Amino acid sequence: MTYKIKPMPAQIPAEHLSLLAQCETATLGHWRQFGFLSRQIQPLIPRRRVVGTAVTIAIPGPDSTLLHHLLSLIRPGDFVIVDRLHDDRYACWGGGVTVGAKAAGAVGAVVDGPCTDLEEIEASDFPMWCRGISPITTRIYDLGGAINVPVSVGNTVVMPGDAVLADESGVVVLSPDEVEAEARKAIETQIRGKDREASVRDTGVKLGDLSGASAKVLAKLA
Repeated sequence: MTYKIKPMPAQIPAEHLSLLAQCETATLGHWRQFGFLSRQIQPLIPRRRVVGTAVTIAIPGPDSTLLHHLLSLIRPGDFVIVDRLHDDRYACWGGGVTVGAKAAGAVGAVVDGPCTDLEEIEASDFPMWCRGISPITTRIYDLGGAINVPVSVGNTVVMPGDAVLADESGVVVLSPDEVEAEARKAIETQIRGKDREASVRDTGVKLGDLSGASAKVLAKLA
């Protein structure tokens, strides 16, 4: 029944987040193998893409005391990452927490467990990713927890201060020192992809010819 609260992490530079906001998680998935949260963590509101700085919290199953306290520390641009310590029964995040998080400036949140009050989350237009919905909620039980420590969310280690990119395909975290390079690579990849799609759509060229896949298959058949 103790609390561990570490300082708020340095925020990702705005210019780096601006680049990352132009990227799709699925583009990064062409070459990255690390940093992706489990695909079981899904968006509650579709067609949203948000970026921010990870602020991490770990709280035990039936208790949300520390989560309520965290909302007094959140800064504009923060993205809340909630480790539920393997609990999948209690919903720690609902309409009230949503209103508090948005008012504090949080750009989005991930809960490694269920949420509740979907209608209120939608009404707040707050980007939220979680493992589904539960009607069984947490209480203010004062059971302890930790803020801004390394956490395990979606089978992935998330560090306080990581950059977060979340969209309808999933959630990925990147260390601050790799954000700019990875974002620029993703943007260039997306431009090439659009050009290739235009060629297939407008000129009649076959995708297998453009990608080189057909040449590989025909070579094996020869």
